[in-house]
Amino acid sequence: MLSSYNELKFRAHKKRLLDELKRKGITDSAVLKAVSSINRHEFVDSALASRAYEDTALPIDMGQTISQPYTVAFQTQLLEVEKGSKILEIGTGSGYQCAVLLELGASVYTIERHRFLYNRAKDLLQKLGYRAEFKCGDGTEGWSAYAPYDGIVVTAGAPVVPAALMEQLSVGGRLVIPVGNDERQAMHRITCIGDNEFEEEVFDDFKFVPLIGRDGW
Repeated sequence: MLSSYNELKFRAHKKRLLDELKRKGITDSAVLKAVSSINRHEFVDSALASRAYEDTALPIDMGQTISQPYTVAFQTQLLEVEKGSKILEIGTGSGYQCAVLLELGASVYTIERHRFLYNRAKDLLQKLGYRAEFKCGDGTEGWSAYAPYDGIVVTAGAPVVPAALMEQLSVGGRLVIPVGNDERQAMHRITCIGDNEFEEEVFDDFKFVPLIGRDGW
C-alpha cells in the first residue's frame, strides 16, 4: 500500500496530467473522469512509477509501451463511448486503455498477441476489480464470436485498415485506428453508416508500436 506521502504525490501529479489533457483539447468530461479514477502507476514498472503521470509513453515489456495518456484520451474521446457500449480493444498491452473503457461503463473485449502481456494485464485488471473478456491472438482478425461492436479501438499502428475489423462494426459503430508507416500514423475514425457503407475521418499524427498480424505488419 502506498504511504500517505505517495498518495498525495500521485494525486498532485494526476491533477497536473488532467490539466494538461484539457489544454491539449480533451473535452469529454466522462473521459477525463475515467482517467482521473485510474492510478496509472499501477500499470507501469515500479521503477517508472515516478513518471507514471507524465504525458508520455513508457516501456512495459516485450518491446511494447503503455500509450501516452493524451493518446489514450484522444482515442477514447473519438470512440464516443456510452454506458453499456460493446467495445473491442486490439492490443491489451498494460491494460490501461482497457481500464479507461471499463471506467466509462463499456463492456470490453480485449485481444493481446503476447502471452506474457496477456497474462499480466489480465491478472492486474482482475486484481484491481475490473472485468473484461480477454483473448490471446491476432488482433487484426478481430473477435467475430462477440461481434458486432459499438466501437473498436486499435492501440498499434497499422499499414492498412484490417477488413475484418470493419466487418465487425455495428451500424453506427466506430473504429478508431492509427494508419501509416513505421514512423508516423494518422488517426482514423471509420463509422459504419449502413450495410457495407462507411464514413472515414482523419485526425492528427501519432507514433505507435507496429500492429503485427495477418493484416498488419
